[in-house]
Amino acid sequence: MNPSCTIKFMSINDTGVKSQDLVVRTEGLTKCYGNVAAVADLNLSVARGEVYGFLGPNGAGKTTTLRMLVGLVRPTHGRADVQGSPAGSPESLARIGVMVETPAFYPFLSGRDNLQVLARQAGVARKRIAEVLEIVGMADRGSDRFATYSLGMKQRLGVATALLKDPELLILDEPTNGLDPRGIREIRDLLAGLNEAGTTVFLSSHQLTEIEQLCTRVGIVNRGRLVVQDDLDALRAPTGRVLVRSPDADLAARVLDGQVQHRQGDRLVVAAADAAALNARLVAAGARVTEIGPERRSLEELVLAVTSSGSDRVDSGGGRTGDGGRTGDGGTAGDGTR
Repeated sequence: MNPSCTIKFMSINDTGVKSQDLVVRTEGLTKCYGNVAAVADLNLSVARGEVYGFLGPNGAGKTTTLRMLVGLVRPTHGRADVQGSPAGSPESLARIGVMVETPAFYPFLSGRDNLQVLARQAGVARKRIAEVLEIVGMADRGSDRFATYSLGMKQRLGVATALLKDPELLILDEPTNGLDPRGIREIRDLLAGLNEAGTTVFLSSHQLTEIEQLCTRVGIVNRGRLVVQDDLDALRAPTGRVLVRSPDADLAARVLDGQVQHRQGDRLVVAAADAAALNARLVAAGARVTEIGPERRSLEELVLAVTSSGSDRVDSGGGRTGDGGRTGDGGTAGDGTR
């Protein structure tokens, strides 16, 4: 069951960042559909210059949150400010680029002509169209009809749309969906380059490896609520244990009797803080060490530890776990409660 829409509000998280340095700030942000809270009491804070990863299972409320940030969905309670102005206001939208859910374009127009339509509406110079097609690797296919594009090419055109206004803030929902490994890397490098040039990136994705390589800070939502928000380095700080790999694992386990907390094949997790001292001890005992270092929790482990099953999981009784309402990738058009 999802949280009830009778919400008990909490104060906004103390981020240690001055409010004028926040490009996204929400307080008690809530969206209800009937008596189901798709998003409940959400307190997000995204600082200028960050690459912020927004994570959670299907049905957790990620896309609903993004839609509220850009004015596509009105919140039931709470507030959201984007670029210092109320979310969805002309002032907030003037300086952001957005791609939420699967991009929709005119299928009978070319990619270039679709961008031209959007550029005219946004007051963007035509020369910018060629620039963004080149940036996303679509320059050679810009004249082809949108209907002929693969899913990955459609995603690239969606990213190109978000870049038309040369935004200060990018809000992207699954920008690498449908891309092959090379395409994923190209988009990652593109976003990293834009961030180095000063663009703040707010990124929702299931690609945890990409989040780990790209993001500086993450927020994790589960059943509509924010359960974790912190710097990625802090979340992946050493656990106080040491990982050891040794072809002489039996000998190593005897030498470290009482300290080995977990063993799988040649891999041992040891209760110790000083990897160098541990290595010296093993070598002195004649145990060969092929790898040693502090244990760090992976982002995948963290996400699995603080979230439940997504709304697309079907249990043995035929029912769906998760929100149970308008949730998941196939949500009713207009709610986007993914």
